Amino acid sequence: MDFRQERTDQQTPAGYAGQQFNPAPKRRDPAERPGGKPGKGLGLTFLLATLACLAALAATYFFFVRTTTGQFIDESALVEAVDIHGTAGKAANKLLDGLPALSVLIATVVVLFVTILRRRWAAAGIAVAACVGANLATQILKDLVPVRPYRGIETLELNSLPSGHTTLAASAAAAVFLVVSPRWRPLVGFLGGSFAVATGVSTLINQWHRPADVVAAFLVVGAFMVPAGWLIVRTGPGWNGWTGYGEHWAASRLWLALPMLAGLASAGVASYALLRIAPGPGQEGSTTNYFWAGTSLIVIAGYLATVAGVWLFGQAARRRRASRR
Repeated sequence: MDFRQERTDQQTPAGYAGQQFNPAPKRRDPAERPGGKPGKGLGLTFLLATLACLAALAATYFFFVRTTTGQFIDESALVEAVDIHGTAGKAANKLLDGLPALSVLIATVVVLFVTILRRRWAAAGIAVAACVGANLATQILKDLVPVRPYRGIETLELNSLPSGHTTLAASAAAAVFLVVSPRWRPLVGFLGGSFAVATGVSTLINQWHRPADVVAAFLVVGAFMVPAGWLIVRTGPGWNGWTGYGEHWAASRLWLALPMLAGLASAGVASYALLRIAPGPGQEGSTTNYFWAGTSLIVIAGYLATVAGVWLFGQAARRRRASRR
């Protein structure tokens, strides 16, 4: 007697003797299938982030362009940049001269490398389209937004909001951020945010743009890149997943901590600078206080956007991984 056959017969359900029994396959979660959709609530989060960028852009324009106080703060920062233009100005000028070519080169090389190596064609197309859209929007806004109204502040009437150089730098960095894997995004976000912040500060040092122009550029980029990122998460569920911070050195929480610390330090600098020129017994004539306050505003806005972006896309990737379990 064949004991193997006897064992098989004993394990076969009644009515199926002599037939091979295969249990019904386990149903896969839709998120595990190619093209699976993100978890509920994700689209709403991205929508709110986009609306927040647009609302902040409108508020920035209204306060710094349409009000006397805003114009005074913005213009004072620009005027006081003359006092520290020396060596810093030469370095900033070199950065700005090579910025367009440098931004396009870095973004093109990284995006092409990731696209060809990982075959992320859809993600690359969406990121590049958003990058182009942000830069076109900046130029259109410069043409459509009325000249700066006279509010008692002597300034150039020519509209300079948003900053084109800052938009180019921030959008190029954001395009790279969107196409890389989630575990690389914390590091890429910090490096790209630092590049954009350095560009914005350089435009102020060289008196090309006021602080509000730079902040507006960050917000324009955010308004385009956030919805683009949502599309990338939806069209690339297979690679938009990770196990969280710490799985890789580029996914360390350090890359979130550094911009947060820089933002907090800048907030302290801005508060100290503004307190020194606030009306009161200790009020003093400003020499560079408005400049440092304006610089701090750029750093705060740039790194706040960096932290928010890394957190938002980290949550999206973690939702993806959680839904696949």
